[in-house]
Amino acid sequence: MVKVENLSFDYTGKGQYVVSDISFQIGEGEIFGFLGPSGAGKSTVQNLMTGLLKIQKGQITYDGLSVDRLGKSFFNQVGVSFEQPNIYPNLSGEENLRYFAGLFSVPTIPLEEILEKVGLRDSARKKAGDYSKGMRQRLVFARALINKPHYLFLDEPTSGLDPTTSAKICDLIIEQKKRGAVIFLTTHNMELADKICDRVAFLEGGKIRAMDTPYNLKLQYGARTVSITYRENGKELKAILDLDKEREQIANIVSNCEIVTLHSSEATLEDIFIKVTGRRLTA
Repeated sequence: MVKVENLSFDYTGKGQYVVSDISFQIGEGEIFGFLGPSGAGKSTVQNLMTGLLKIQKGQITYDGLSVDRLGKSFFNQVGVSFEQPNIYPNLSGEENLRYFAGLFSVPTIPLEEILEKVGLRDSARKKAGDYSKGMRQRLVFARALINKPHYLFLDEPTSGLDPTTSAKICDLIIEQKKRGAVIFLTTHNMELADKICDRVAFLEGGKIRAMDTPYNLKLQYGARTVSITYRENGKELKAILDLDKEREQIANIVSNCEIVTLHSSEATLEDIFIKVTGRRLTA
């Protein structure tokens, strides 16, 4: 269990907080999505959680132990996948992973196995500097998993990936969830968050504006609609109606008109983010 309580951080020391009174917790086997535009404070929170920044206000605990008191052994349990791949370009993909695997004092996943999982087995001996953006992203993701981390921090893990590879990465993230990992996911990709996150928090202006499961957020803030194309008196018409508030009108059209198309839809997380924060979630 990871707990973040009343966390605030100010880079300037002048009371200009980029993160203000943030609180949340993440349980074992949970994927927690941290969603917000650039500059919202996502990276600051992640850096505080991993000890890269020193806490100014609030506290972060791992199973009751403050992050400030965690020793080197703690990092044997941590995996981090950065959005901007920080790899050694003159080493091959395999050599990159071998080097990082050697930094841990716990058993690691065999290189051939993890390279196969991320689709880099055939490019294992190719220089990482010659990899495409998507290949570099997969290599960084593989590096994050190599020590079988209990705490996994993922920053835009599917950025730059084609749909098929992105789906494979999602499957691997779900695998980590099933084995009990605590997963902190930062992303602009609302579709990804909706697909794999157990809970999400909307971060804007350094504050959490809403936090719940994607389903509950849709129920609370979203509207279910029905789009109907129909023919009436020789004319083709279209209506978009609220499924909860305009059922009588929907029933009347269905009963008395020729239906051409009928589609139901619900609000997306992007729609809800805009409604809650008043701004779009853009990269």
